[in-house]
Amino acid sequence: MSELLIENHGAVRVLTMNRPEKHNALNTALTQSLLDALLQADADPGVHAVVLTGAGKSFCAGADTSEFSALVPEDPLAVNARADLTTRLHLTFSRMAKPVVAAVRGNALGGGAGLAIACDLAVMADNVRFGYPELKHGIVAAVVMSNLARQLGRKHAFELLSMGEPIDGARALALGLANRVEPAEQVLDAAMEVAAKLASWSPIAMGTTKKLFHRVADLTLEEGLAAGRDANVIMRGFRKAAK
Repeated sequence: MSELLIENHGAVRVLTMNRPEKHNALNTALTQSLLDALLQADADPGVHAVVLTGAGKSFCAGADTSEFSALVPEDPLAVNARADLTTRLHLTFSRMAKPVVAAVRGNALGGGAGLAIACDLAVMADNVRFGYPELKHGIVAAVVMSNLARQLGRKHAFELLSMGEPIDGARALALGLANRVEPAEQVLDAAMEVAAKLASWSPIAMGTTKKLFHRVADLTLEEGLAAGRDANVIMRGFRKAAK
């Protein structure tokens, strides 16, 4: 059984994490498959948007802790390789040109919560369990912390990290971590609707919008305006090329 299912619905590619018996917990194989699939989708001219979801009851319950015992301190190369893989996966979402929509149901915990907000947009179930319970297990929400702090600001981000309690869809929407909240059985359809809308735009314009967005988010106002000015000049060629 493949741990990652890949389906095309027109110009939308659906990636389904497929370890339902483990609530789609991320082992090395699934993490690598996700990274490869995202890069392949970004390189495929027939794909204009991506939906990321999970099979079964949950989106993703985070890292597969049963795999941790194999990454013993006596094998630092394996430990480093796993950490590097996780980091590359989370960075890929913002670096790829194609927009990614998360369809989040059930548990989205730890690394799973990190994946949900790494996506460009998120549709969550009203009864979702979204959070960072790492401290309850004596570990740290390490790789996922940077994106959370950037999206929420210090007070709310630290509350989620330090309290370890999951929040529901309404709270996620209020905090700005979700774009839409739907009943669980409607989440995937709603995410597909959003992705289809994104896929309908010019791929060049959509890709430039996404790349510029992530670039200016980390720049000063002056630097961001300069980057926008350069994109504005390039943009003038989009309409001509489309005719």
